[in-house]
Amino acid sequence: MNSVILKTGTRLLLALLLLLSVFLLLRGHNMPGGGFIGGLVAAAAFALYGIAFGVEAARYVLRLSPQQLIGTGLIIAIISGFFALFSNTSFLTGQWITLANLKLGTPLLFDVGVYFLVIGVVLMMIFALESA
Repeated sequence: MNSVILKTGTRLLLALLLLLSVFLLLRGHNMPGGGFIGGLVAAAAFALYGIAFGVEAARYVLRLSPQQLIGTGLIIAIISGFFALFSNTSFLTGQWITLANLKLGTPLLFDVGVYFLVIGVVLMMIFALESA
């Protein structure tokens, strides 16, 4: 495509959509949101960039291949389950710590893994469709 309006709008929307996807990721378990919907929004941002500038430009902006994102997401999600085994509970049982009035837990780590996994899977399909 050679639309100046689409290309200019996409440059602005990419940053906003990625910021929204991180917000949705961190919103997490207590309210609607989490890794899945955040990953879908991030993948939509890169898909829009691919439509405006082409698949190769979108792959360059992404920096990692979708397969690397899938692998990274799976590893992070699996690692989040092992923390429960160290405290003699079932695999993927949530573990929580409090640092300076901030509650951190393994469910957030699991959501980050799902986030990367969803981005990788969706972009692998979209890039395959766009390059065909």
